[in-house]
Amino acid sequence: MRLVIARCSVDYVGRLTAHLPMAPRLILMKADGSVSIHADDRAFKPLNWMNPPCSVRESTNDDGRAVWTVTHGKSGEKLVLTLEEIQHDSSHELGVDPGLQKDGVEAHLQELLAEHITTLGEGYTLIRREYPTAIGPVDILCRDAEGATVAVELKRRGDIDGVEQLTRYLELLNRDPALKPVHGIFAAQEIKPQARVLATDRGIDCVTLDYDELRGIEPDTPRLF
Repeated sequence: MRLVIARCSVDYVGRLTAHLPMAPRLILMKADGSVSIHADDRAFKPLNWMNPPCSVRESTNDDGRAVWTVTHGKSGEKLVLTLEEIQHDSSHELGVDPGLQKDGVEAHLQELLAEHITTLGEGYTLIRREYPTAIGPVDILCRDAEGATVAVELKRRGDIDGVEQLTRYLELLNRDPALKPVHGIFAAQEIKPQARVLATDRGIDCVTLDYDELRGIEPDTPRLF
């Protein structure tokens, strides 16, 4: 990644035209070939940019100023940067990024709920996580206080697709004489209204999970008991 802080103007030439007048800016040139121009505001959003694939040609204009012409490899659109002064120019090798690891993803929710299975109700007991079926694993299979089998589908954000997925599992599980009747629970940190309506119509219970509570973290806001 190359980071350049320079006093520059920028002209976009393509389907439309746009001009950024001379001012100090950050020019970000990534290894993937993208080029973006940033001001000291707007959070992450650039003032202008060129997505890869693109090439950069450096030249000098009649005034002796450096000119960087960024050309998109497919569309031919261009960003023309005219640099009056370069204040910083450095390159850094970042390597392969491992990607974003989110706290509270479905796998962790599954692990926490299995550990605290009575969150679903008193007397619940765990059969197993990732219960295998011919169409994929059920997130959690457990028994309620009466000993009936319960299949749990877990999502961070529950939508209609999740309800449909659980419905398919229930249809398959209820063909197994050793398990039936199997009831369904759709559990998520947030359940969309449409998903809740569909689940209720199909006899599936909905449970909203509090991730911090599962982790044993006390809420910041006081509660009345």
